[in-house]
Amino acid sequence: MAEGMDDARGLADDRALLGRTSTAERVSDILRSRIAEGYFPPGARLSEDSIGGALGVSRNTLREAFRLLTHERLLVHQLNRGVFVRVLTIEDVEDIYRTRRLVECAVVRGLGDPPFALDGLASAVADGTNAARERKWKGVSTANIHFHRELVALAGSARTDEVMRSVFAELRLAFHVVDDPRRLHEPYLVRNRQILRTLQEGDAAQAEQLLAVYLDDSRRGLVEAYGQRVAEGERAGS
Repeated sequence: MAEGMDDARGLADDRALLGRTSTAERVSDILRSRIAEGYFPPGARLSEDSIGGALGVSRNTLREAFRLLTHERLLVHQLNRGVFVRVLTIEDVEDIYRTRRLVECAVVRGLGDPPFALDGLASAVADGTNAARERKWKGVSTANIHFHRELVALAGSARTDEVMRSVFAELRLAFHVVDDPRRLHEPYLVRNRQILRTLQEGDAAQAEQLLAVYLDDSRRGLVEAYGQRVAEGERAGS
């Protein structure tokens, strides 16, 4: 498995985020973001020495951050080998989408009376359009995740936001092993705009229907692409 940029030099730029009151929670926030960005890809081993040195934190603090991220299913500890970024199974992907469908559709269903606070959704749609125009497909993926995080935020629930933050971070682990990110993400730009427009018109019921179909189609597409990638890896390893 890949060592995952073992020298971790890029993490030194994040040291300023810790301030003088560095905590395991802040370290885990930084590592979660880096994992979501693909800086540490699935299967990468995380070096305590290099990461701890780059961030300027103690080994105990780093181990607590690893524990938190293991609890979030982003990392896995392998006895006598170390800590690795988790490699999802197809069953994991299916379960992530079950959770997304339950939560996201429930959020839209419970929006109440219009008008809705849609500035965050509109910003995410614009970011995705701009990234696609520049053919930055990783940026399109990030904008799509931003769209769904903003959708969940419409519930006004810090607990729901926290739960889904972990779900979306875990989802990115699957995105990082797909060979053709354009094919995976580009079709949903139009559908994001359609959901936004429907909510702007005040029709939450129709938006929920669109979202349910959207998530079912996204699940099938990702499971197919992810399954192909996993199968290729198994053939290469045999």
